[in-house]
Amino acid sequence: MDKKTSAILSYALGWLTGIIFLFVGKNDPDVKFHASQSIVFFGAISILNIVLSILASLLGTLGIIFSLAGLAVAVFAVVVWIMAMLQANNTGGARAELPIVGKFTTPYADQLANSIK
Repeated sequence: MDKKTSAILSYALGWLTGIIFLFVGKNDPDVKFHASQSIVFFGAISILNIVLSILASLLGTLGIIFSLAGLAVAVFAVVVWIMAMLQANNTGGARAELPIVGKFTTPYADQLANSIK
């Protein structure tokens, strides 16, 4: 599989395909970076949505605020997901930070990508 396709597919199912392509693309540092970025961003989004769901269920009527926050986080994640796949396509799979949140996720993605040999 070529670099461009691997980079795009690293984001296809969020952190799940990120984990797969972290090991499948371990010979290409750019693919490892995209996969690591997918794991870091979508893993954090998943954890945040779980926490917001728990808070929403525990707080009854006040929980609607956390439900709406969870919805906003989900919409934000979909926007970043689409932008990430488009960016991976437009750069030909070359290393590129996630749109909007790249400066926050890149250090962790680098660390994760470099830990896989």
